[in-house]
Amino acid sequence: MKKLLAVVLLVLLAGGGYFAWRKWKEIFGPGVGFKAGEKVLLIPDGANLEQVLDSLKAGGFITDEKTFHWVAERKKYAGRVRPGRYVVPAGMSMNALVNKLRSGEQDPVRITFTNIRNIPQLAGQVSKYIEADSLAVLRAMLAPETARRLGFTRETIISLFLPNTYEVWWTVKPDELIDRFAKEYKRFWTDDRQAAARALGLTQSEVSTLASIVQAETGKASDAPMIAGVYLNRLRIGMPLQADPTLKFALGLDSLNRVLHTDMRVDSPYNTYTHTGLPPGPINLPEPRFIDAVLHPAKSDYLYFCAREDLSGYSNFTKTYEQHLVNARRYQQALNKRGIYR
Repeated sequence: MKKLLAVVLLVLLAGGGYFAWRKWKEIFGPGVGFKAGEKVLLIPDGANLEQVLDSLKAGGFITDEKTFHWVAERKKYAGRVRPGRYVVPAGMSMNALVNKLRSGEQDPVRITFTNIRNIPQLAGQVSKYIEADSLAVLRAMLAPETARRLGFTRETIISLFLPNTYEVWWTVKPDELIDRFAKEYKRFWTDDRQAAARALGLTQSEVSTLASIVQAETGKASDAPMIAGVYLNRLRIGMPLQADPTLKFALGLDSLNRVLHTDMRVDSPYNTYTHTGLPPGPINLPEPRFIDAVLHPAKSDYLYFCAREDLSGYSNFTKTYEQHLVNARRYQQALNKRGIYR
């Protein structure tokens, strides 16, 4: 009898040890529901424990709901749900997962944008990376107080947003994001760049405005300093910039391949055929390399340039209007040959 009781006790102890070990494995062993790589969990502002659990199940993060609940209950996670973007690697335990979510240790996002024409397009691009929607971002960017606070106008505020890669939190608020852009803008405009702008007789916003025109004129970085030099030469002698991209901007027709004489009569401060000097603000978001092309232009006597007739994207430069007409005619003939009339 004693021997039987001893055997039963051993079995019970062994069974308890097994169940304890299994519970420990459920909590501290690999607990996420995928075997390799990583997944991103987004917890929106105001979410509760049940909503987090729904997201975890729907995204395939966990398969053992009971263990997650058990750990979350003992760590009082229900009262400490933090919004954010959380990267969850394969092999993460339930204990580590709850700890990460409970602590609010979210992982940043990297916002990248380039080749942006206007602020609505920028707001749409940026909102893909963060919790705030495009309308909230757009309202913050276009708010009059935003421009005033940062020393811009409604027309020049676009120059604040330098095309680059920015690391921010997914939960960043629109105003906080704008401040992040402002911080990068101030860092970009070093003492050397400010001195170069003053040497040209331009403000930082005017440099960005001219850079936006140069960027719209060419995708060839090697041509950019020469084109910037041509426009600066025109500004010095009071000659209209006569920049086709500003006409396209005024017309709202960025896809035009060629500008007609009728287009040059558009009534707009961005019509640089009828108005001398620079337009009120940038016509796109100029990349830093085009800003630097304006700050460090090529020295020349050129007053004219025209896209090459080989449609390579490069330009022909000339000092005289007569030679410019020859170059322009060759380019127009090349467009005609390809059936490009507008």
